[in-house]
Amino acid sequence: MSDPEKTRKTERTSPEAGKPALTAPQVLRTAHEQFAELTGLCPEGISRFEQAEHGWELEVEVVEVARVPETMSVIALYQVTLDPDGLLTGYRRVRRYERGRTGPR
Repeated sequence: MSDPEKTRKTERTSPEAGKPALTAPQVLRTAHEQFAELTGLCPEGISRFEQAEHGWELEVEVVEVARVPETMSVIALYQVTLDPDGLLTGYRRVRRYERGRTGPR
């Protein structure tokens, strides 16, 4: 099987438009880039990632206030939504906590 044939067979398509669907790494990259551009905050991690009925939902962790020692830095958890094409459609902060703290939400 030639490379172009292999690519066509492994490409997923979105049922709505018949175009290639985004892969999970592509969704994560585009979410990271768009969130950083809009907020000026650099995501440190993704704690939730799932495909939703109308796109994608993620929970992104960012450092909002850097402190020394790092365990005292203030971390924020943001809920981020993207449409099926990977365009950021909204975000909101859902929680803040000190990096070293664990416990209930």
